Parts: sequence; structure tokens; C-alpha cells
Amino acid sequence: MKVQRKHVLAAGVAVAASAVLAVGTGFGFADTTPARASACQGSVTFSAEGGAPGATSDRFPVGTRLRVTNLDNNRTATVTVTGPSGSCVLLNAAAMELVREPGKNVIRRNLVERLDGGGAQAGPGAGAQPDGQTRPGSAQPGGVVQPGAPAGASACSGAITFSAEGGAPAATSGQFPVGTRLRVTNLDNNKTATVTVTGPSGSCVLLNAAAMELIRESGKNLVRRNVVQVLR
Repeated sequence: MKVQRKHVLAAGVAVAASAVLAVGTGFGFADTTPARASACQGSVTFSAEGGAPGATSDRFPVGTRLRVTNLDNNRTATVTVTGPSGSCVLLNAAAMELVREPGKNVIRRNLVERLDGGGAQAGPGAGAQPDGQTRPGSAQPGGVVQPGAPAGASACSGAITFSAEGGAPAATSGQFPVGTRLRVTNLDNNKTATVTVTGPSGSCVLLNAAAMELIRESGKNLVRRNVVQVLR
């Protein structure tokens, strides 16, 4: 009788455990299905470029088709890369209007998908090395330009834009760790901002609003001709 009672008790525990697992799965607790991977990390922002919805990129070659989804409102824009920039994906004004929430110039929760079947990053022919980095001293993202570098050499390539972040002049970056000090110069007006990297983004350097005000020309949201130097 004792043996039989133990078997009955064990069976009851197993049934209860199965029921809990089934309920948990139904509510999503036990769901291990991986989310779709994004081809870019960090926030997505935009330039003042006009024209049909499009994008520029430091990862994907011209002609690459990308789908950018704002996960906060589920709005999507399908764009074609039209040229280089200092961001993994930098939308133009028309593309940003398709996906952004009113009054916001940055999309923090986003999904970037490549639609032409290529990998998440462009190959060496697009300016990156196979390990995703460029060599020190280059003018491409990832190259670290030390103080005293030749005039025109930059730690980042492409245009510089900004987010709607407030606070003292600062920047976020997909290339440099938190705490890195950068000097950003607008070569069109020789204005300079010295900023500290405060967090990650999808750009080599993405200025906040206060830093952009220090260097931009009136009415422009993009600094095309620039030099970024690493101060420490």
C-alpha cells in the first residue's frame, strides 16, 4: 500500500508540473522563441536630406534595401541606401516621417532588417575590415586619430547628426566606449565642440542637442564636412 501511495503521489506531482508549464507557456513565460535580430545596434536618427524615403550607411553598400521598424508604434519604412554616412543607418527626412513618433528625432527601440539577403554588415569593399573594424589612423569609423594627427584626418567618416537628448554637450557612439572625450569640428564654420561619450548609439558619433548647437550652421541638422578627434 505504501509503495502504491508513493506512485500515485509522484504521478500527481508530474501532472501538476505539466499543467503549470502549459499555463506558463500560454502566458508567454516559457516562450523561448528568439526575437528577430537587428542588423544595427543603438538608436536610429535622421539627416535633413530631401527626396524619396532613403538612407545612408557606414555598414551597407549603395543599393542595399533595408526595412526599419519603430517598435514603439510598429510603423515601418523600406529604404534603399544611397550613400555613406557615419551611422549604421541614417534615415533621410521622408523616411523618418514614416516611422517616427510626433516630435521625436530619434528611434531608440528599432529593428533594422536587410531585405536583399546579405549579411548584417558590408564586407571589406565597403570600407570595413573583415573583423568589422578599420585600422587605426584611417578616416573610417573605428580608426582612432590621436592628438596631433594630420589636418583632415578623422576618427569617423560621413556626416554627423544629432539626437533630441538634452543636458550638457555630449555624444553617444557605436565606436568609442563610455567616457571617451572627442573633439568634433565643423569644417564649414570652424566651430568646435568637445564632448564625452555617455552611451551607445548606432553612429560613430551622435551629438546631443546642446553639442550640435555649438557647431552647426543655422537651420542645418547635418554636419557633412567634419573632423572627429579622440582626446583620450
